[in-house]
Amino acid sequence: MTIVLTGGGSGGHITPILAVAAELKKQLPDARLVYIGQRGDRLSDIPAADPSIDVVYSVSAGKFRRYKSDGIKQIFDLKTQALNVRDLFRMLAGIWQSFWLLRRLRPELIFTRGGFVSVPVAVAGRLSGIPYITHDSDALPSLANRLIASGARLHAVALPAHTYPYPQDKIVVTGVPVSQKYQPVTAANQAAAREKLKIARDARVLLITGGGNGAAGLNHQIVTASKELFAAVPELFILHVAGRDLADTTAAKYDNLLTAEQRQKVRVVGFTTDLHMFSEAADVVVARGGATNLAEFAIQGKACLIIPSPQLHWNVVNARVLAEQGAVEMLSEEKAAEQGGALVDALSVLLNNAVARQKLAANITQFGQPTAAKNLADVLISLVRESAKQ
Repeated sequence: MTIVLTGGGSGGHITPILAVAAELKKQLPDARLVYIGQRGDRLSDIPAADPSIDVVYSVSAGKFRRYKSDGIKQIFDLKTQALNVRDLFRMLAGIWQSFWLLRRLRPELIFTRGGFVSVPVAVAGRLSGIPYITHDSDALPSLANRLIASGARLHAVALPAHTYPYPQDKIVVTGVPVSQKYQPVTAANQAAAREKLKIARDARVLLITGGGNGAAGLNHQIVTASKELFAAVPELFILHVAGRDLADTTAAKYDNLLTAEQRQKVRVVGFTTDLHMFSEAADVVVARGGATNLAEFAIQGKACLIIPSPQLHWNVVNARVLAEQGAVEMLSEEKAAEQGGALVDALSVLLNNAVARQKLAANITQFGQPTAAKNLADVLISLVRESAKQ
């Protein structure tokens, strides 16, 4: 039995794929799990190193850029148009490559997680008569999944079915699959995580993460606020996951701004496969609002301040849904960028007020879905067996 898993471009796509792959291997140890990623994707080394993935391939893919500039200007931006035309040809090449690859692999099913590599693989699957299922973690379906929606056998989703624009009889609510490394955090395993990371037990630990590729704007906002934060929270320790290409510049900004003593209490990394340990150690997490990160922190029961990118509307919606339920604090990027204002105030309150942190933790825990990977694996296995009977 062969199952193809595809998606990529961010850790938020790859992490659920690997969580589902682990569950599939647990239930079907003899199944061959094939990951198809996008050529040139810098995160493709993650599935390649995962023990649940048997083989990795890559195909060409492109994206449709819609956020180069504001409003109607997007349509007439020449650079954006040129890049979109180029990527259209890349997408067509990817469909051709995927078609011949699928003919060789002969999978029983394709699982598409989103990201633009999903489009050529799903289109080729449809042309080859191979069923596929999509998965949406965000409150708004990704453009990639919307493009391939009409040919999908089923749509697995994270939120209640009425949230999504798909035919209701094709929707199955599974939750957001996350790694089994994410578990509810107790005082004991928080202390253990701090010991492993060589952080003082009595520190107030602030974790910053902008996703697998980082977020330059978020990095700048936190660095700019850091001196005031140290003044407001003397026990502060900052764990900053800046993004693979942004770690050096972020670290240099801290070097220029902070005293030597303060700088010793800031640790900057580009990317880590131990984010679960970083968040275990943290008192407060600042993140962008990607659904996978939110699902991970919900299982752990973490107090979060979400600063969504206005360019990623689905992140704004994710954050707003949770903020309305008192599960996260939300701050717009515009407010966060204001000098001496809302960002320092919001973080100071959370870092200095255990009751406020506990309230957020209790509320976000209600959104945790620890069985999501198993739920989705069960759906995939059921579809494979159903197809085998036909």
